[in-house]
Amino acid sequence: MKLRKTRHPLDPHSRELIVEMLNDFLALAIDLRLQVKQAHWNVRGPNFISLHELFDRLSGELDEIIDELAERATALGGRALGTASRVADKSKLDELPKKATAGLKLVALLADRFAAVTECAGLAIAQSQKAGDEVTADLFIKTSGELDKALWFLEATLETDPSCEDDVPATES
Repeated sequence: MKLRKTRHPLDPHSRELIVEMLNDFLALAIDLRLQVKQAHWNVRGPNFISLHELFDRLSGELDEIIDELAERATALGGRALGTASRVADKSKLDELPKKATAGLKLVALLADRFAAVTECAGLAIAQSQKAGDEVTADLFIKTSGELDKALWFLEATLETDPSCEDDVPATES
């Protein structure tokens, strides 16, 4: 990808690598956001309203992540590439099954996808640091934290009997 001229201090080769990585992650994040929205629209079952609202919240948080990734790519002199065809070509996430509507089944499927994207964010942190781009590394650290939190929400929703925690003895510090 040809970068536009910029006064950014990061060397052009590193910027090219980082912009490519940002765009690859952007495709992944857009795919995840679309899958969360798909779950939001189609969820059914006894936990409908709470899951419908949770999925909508997660989708909104992904919107913010996506915007920050795209803006960072352009700040480095690149272009943000978030078209449907690019997302389809670059994302490696499994697609949600077309008939999946059962609430907790959707939660489990989304948790799998959030875990995969969180792992990719960790790799992006290391790649950014290796290229000497601490600002992008910081963006991915923030992104990783947001994804971790979303994964926690999804996994906590899958807990079947939270009262079991009362059976676990408290540890002393």
